[in-house]
Amino acid sequence: MTDAALERARLMLQRAEWAAAAFARYDRERVRRIVQAVADVAYAKAQHYAEWAVRETGFGVVEHKRLKNELCSRGLAEHYADTDLVSARIDAGRKLVEVPRPAGIVFALTPSTNPVSTVYFKVLLALMTRNAIIISPHPMARECCADAARTLAAAAYQAGAPDGVVQVIDQPSIPLINAVMGDDRVDVILATGGTAVVRAAYRSGNPAIGVGPGNAPVLVDATADLPAAAKRLVDSKSFDNSVLCTNESVLVVEDKAADAFLRHLEAEGAYLATPAERDRLREFLFPDGHFNTAAVGKDAGWIAQQAGIQVSPRTRVLLAPIELAVPEEPLAHEKLCPVLAVLRVPTVERGIRASRAILRIGGAGHSAAIHSTDPRTIMAYAAAVDVLRVAVNVGSSTGSAGFDTHLAPSMTIGTGFLGRSSVGENLRPEHLVNWTRIAYNADAAVPFGDFSGLQPWQTYPPQPVPMPPYPVASNARGHAGGPAADPVPSPAAPDELSVLREEIRRLVIEELRELIKV
Repeated sequence: MTDAALERARLMLQRAEWAAAAFARYDRERVRRIVQAVADVAYAKAQHYAEWAVRETGFGVVEHKRLKNELCSRGLAEHYADTDLVSARIDAGRKLVEVPRPAGIVFALTPSTNPVSTVYFKVLLALMTRNAIIISPHPMARECCADAARTLAAAAYQAGAPDGVVQVIDQPSIPLINAVMGDDRVDVILATGGTAVVRAAYRSGNPAIGVGPGNAPVLVDATADLPAAAKRLVDSKSFDNSVLCTNESVLVVEDKAADAFLRHLEAEGAYLATPAERDRLREFLFPDGHFNTAAVGKDAGWIAQQAGIQVSPRTRVLLAPIELAVPEEPLAHEKLCPVLAVLRVPTVERGIRASRAILRIGGAGHSAAIHSTDPRTIMAYAAAVDVLRVAVNVGSSTGSAGFDTHLAPSMTIGTGFLGRSSVGENLRPEHLVNWTRIAYNADAAVPFGDFSGLQPWQTYPPQPVPMPPYPVASNARGHAGGPAADPVPSPAAPDELSVLREEIRRLVIEELRELIKV
């Protein structure tokens, strides 16, 4: 890490600090307009960035990445359209007033497997909650993510957001990321990526929301609608070539349904490997006992070819039969590619035990799925497996991520205590806001105040006013992390400028006080 890179990062944090302080005073209508404008621009560029992400990383399917980009743009904005995380909440009966407090500066790490959709997701969550955000993309998806972040930054600014509310680190490196994560000005870290990344975020000393790896078992019992379950499972396992961590990893199927179910899977485009082919597949995917990252996000035909297996061009998923769900069986581990291990069990009870064993290998707290029409079995399964989301009669890839179910739509899946995560649910905008609670004396004789019509911050009028750019020297414009091309703002109202000057003065005084302490 060069001194110049660190200095640019510090400037970004300073700029984000200014933007967060200004943004925290916006009312709900102004926030809504900014979110909608950014979601619309992101949606319009969904195909463009889907193609770019596949081209840059070599992972996944363009059509499916486009769909994820659309779901994480307008789809996300529509899902939270009625969610108000800006206005005060008044409960006269309990004599409570709740005032929302944005986190401030969000530092967001994004993965290579779901790159732009995660950028979309985290930027929109930050904007919904009046936070500034700095994106740190995975190096393998650096170019598409940086461009997407700059596009959203420009859209937010044009819609009235403070200059610098969305920024991106163009040249991420481990030392630079560690330095930013440990900076006192970062208020919360959103870590989506490998275990090492998440652990580093938790070690940073700043609040962090991280996730654990998946290894989802899927149980299919004899009561399931087998043709429907087969279609859903193949669609899910082949979705974006299985790069979502919510994808099914091991199929556990009850013996009495297994033969028929395997035939339905083959009809949907799955190929059942012979024992010899299974061994070659295992050797290719786990050559030294560790997953071969060259297979991440590749299609079934490519993987079969590398393993010396001949399959039909229509093959979407490779089925690899295994005998035991034990750590010594590599195929029982997580596989971010369209290869599904298959384990036959004599009874549902044995199937539940096998699913528990799979999650002991990996994926604790993450996801599991079941195809069944028996509520007793579904309840027993959900209570037994150590996960915090169980997708029922739906593909787990998008179902557990909240896009085919009524779970919160999310690109960051909290694994809770089981998976050593600070959250146990799909990440939502609510996780980026705290609430100050004004609590009156519970005695009925003490009157409660009339807060109707009051807003916590009335500095800004309801109608949008032009927002000046971050005040930097003219020869410093366009420094790292800013919009692709800073737009020229309209003249600000006199009252607006005086408020901003006072805010800047306050920040400078606070910084001087900190220096004096040192």
